[in-house]
Amino acid sequence: MTRPLVALLLILSGLLPGAALAQRALSNGQHLYLPVYSVIQYGDRDRSGAARELPVSALVNIHNTDLDKPIRLLSARYYATDGKFLRDFVPSPRVLKPMETVEFLVERRDVAGGSGANFVIQWEAAAPVSPPLVQALHVELQTNRAIVFTTDAVLIPR
Repeated sequence: MTRPLVALLLILSGLLPGAALAQRALSNGQHLYLPVYSVIQYGDRDRSGAARELPVSALVNIHNTDLDKPIRLLSARYYATDGKFLRDFVPSPRVLKPMETVEFLVERRDVAGGSGANFVIQWEAAAPVSPPLVQALHVELQTNRAIVFTTDAVLIPR
């Protein structure tokens, strides 16, 4: 394996400093991209070229990680796989106290987002703060199986 490829794999796996550290630096506000999955495609494609799909729920958590200062959540815009805006889970700005968490549930039956759905989350603060931790927990539970995984938000450079 070549050195650039190894470095890229290490950065992507979180073993080397990279975008994650820049995202965690004190900030007055950010735009964050959070991938979420309304459905998971799996298995082999059928004769028509379609893969099987499994709907999953997604619980989006926005954690204010600052011990002392509030942040102001401006929007949590939800988009479908094709980029179509579906809705804003924050219709008006909301203040999150230090260490407070807000949650939004994309229900299992809501498959409008598709397999490439995403959120764009915008927040601000009056003074530099520890940026929020933004994740989605995806879950599908049935009698004989459980599918659970998380996705993490990344900084959208502005």
